[in-house]
Amino acid sequence: MSKSKSELPIAITPGEPAGIGLDVCLLADPELPKHLQRFYIADPEAVQARANELRLKISVNLLTDFTDYDRNSLNVMPIPLGYRPVPGQLDTRSGPYVIACLEKAVSLWTQDQIRALVTGPIQKSLVNDSGLPFSGHTEWLAQRTATPQVVMMLVSGDLKVALVTTHLPLAQVPKAVTREAVMSTIDITLAALEQQFGIKTPRLAVCGLNPHAGEGGHLGSEEIEVIQPAMAALRAQGKTLIGPLPADTAFTPHILNQCDAVIAMYHDQGLPVLKHHGFGDAVNVTLGLPFIRTSVDHGTALDLAGHGQVDPGSLVAAVTLAHSLQRP
Repeated sequence: MSKSKSELPIAITPGEPAGIGLDVCLLADPELPKHLQRFYIADPEAVQARANELRLKISVNLLTDFTDYDRNSLNVMPIPLGYRPVPGQLDTRSGPYVIACLEKAVSLWTQDQIRALVTGPIQKSLVNDSGLPFSGHTEWLAQRTATPQVVMMLVSGDLKVALVTTHLPLAQVPKAVTREAVMSTIDITLAALEQQFGIKTPRLAVCGLNPHAGEGGHLGSEEIEVIQPAMAALRAQGKTLIGPLPADTAFTPHILNQCDAVIAMYHDQGLPVLKHHGFGDAVNVTLGLPFIRTSVDHGTALDLAGHGQVDPGSLVAAVTLAHSLQRP
C-alpha cells in the first residue's frame, strides 16, 4: 500500500563528514519520536565510526528501499565516501560525496518518496576546492530544481525572519535591494506562510534599508524610491504589510504582535536578533522550492567534531519543523 504524502519519511543529509554533522545526527536521533520516520543519506561506515568515537551504542540499519525501515535503529541510505573521515580534518574527497548525498535526496523527491529534506552543515570552500562549483545548499537546490527564486527564512519559535538579500558584502546590498527583489521576496514569503505554515491571512513587517528607515530621505533614499513603491503595489493586491520600519524597532513586541514574519533587507539586519532569540534551536527554511527543505542554523564547527560536546537542538528543531510543514 502506498503512503500518503503526510506519511512519507524525512531525508537527512549530515553534511561535511569531518564536521559536527554526524555528531548532531547521532545525538539528535534519540530525541526524536519513533513515529516520526526519518533516515540519513550518508556513508554507514562513517556513521558507525563517529558513533564509536562518541562512545554511542547504535544499531545502523541499511536502507535499500523503505520496506527495510526499522523504527528501533538508525536508518541509513548508503552513499559511499571512499575513506574514513577524521574529525576536524578536511579532505577534498568529501566534496563529491556531499553533492552525491544531495543528488540522492533530490532523486527521492522526484520519485515522491520523501516528505522533506533536512540538511546538515557543509564546508562550501572545500566543495569548490574539490573542483565542483558550489555557492551553498540553497543556491544548489534552486538550480537543481529549476527554481527561479528562493527566499531564506530563519525560524525560532514564533519569530520568523526572511531576507531580501543573503550572503553579499555589505557594500553590494543597496544595489541588490531592487523593487523586484523586495516584491518577489514578500510574495514568496506570504505564499509559504499561507501554504506551508497554514496561516490563512499572513501579515508581514518590512524593514527599511537605512537607519531610521531613511529618515524621510535624509539618511538614504532606498525606502522612498524602492521599498515603499514595492509595498504600495503589493498592498493594492490586498497584501497586509507594515512598514518600511526602522530595523532597530521592527523587532519590538508591539510590532511582532502585529505580524507573522519580518522581512529584513540583508543578512545581518535580521539574523542577529533571531539568533539572540533562539540560538541553538533556530531553523533555516528555504522558501520557494517545490519541496520542504529545512536546515540547522550552525556551521561545521570542525574543532568540536568527534568530542560529543555539541548541542543537537537545531537539528531536532529542523526535523520537527519539517514534519509540521505542509508540502508546497
